[in-house]
Amino acid sequence: MVSHPVPSRRADYALCETIASRWADNDVYGHVNNAAYYTMIDSAVNRYMIARAGIDIHSGPFIALVVETGCRFHHPLHFPQNIEIAIKVARIGLSSATWHVALFEAPAAPETSAAADAHFTHVLVDRATRQATPWPDRMRDALSAAMG
Repeated sequence: MVSHPVPSRRADYALCETIASRWADNDVYGHVNNAAYYTMIDSAVNRYMIARAGIDIHSGPFIALVVETGCRFHHPLHFPQNIEIAIKVARIGLSSATWHVALFEAPAAPETSAAADAHFTHVLVDRATRQATPWPDRMRDALSAAMG
């Protein structure tokens, strides 16, 4: 018998935003397509990095590149539906950070199980050289504040 990981709960995350699913998110099977989950995950993490860590995606000296992602789907999301995207930092390295992200049907009570659980790893690199660089203090502080 195969054992499946238990979905995270909404109470496992302090940081969350609610978005609306879009018509284009659904696939021919009638649920949100897996590529749309990744778009939502990427958007939520990067909004945090822009708003809280001060990363300038257009002209700053550093960019955060995604080097690894993964997602476990527990049950489908649909259009039209509001979705809560919850994020937290699971690990901070010298130049990397691994996020845990969960998507929930909104509104989600604390005991609500995630529709999907994902991980997402950024590496901070110099914009010009693409060489890994340590997190500046402001960014490291923002990442630390998001630790779950």
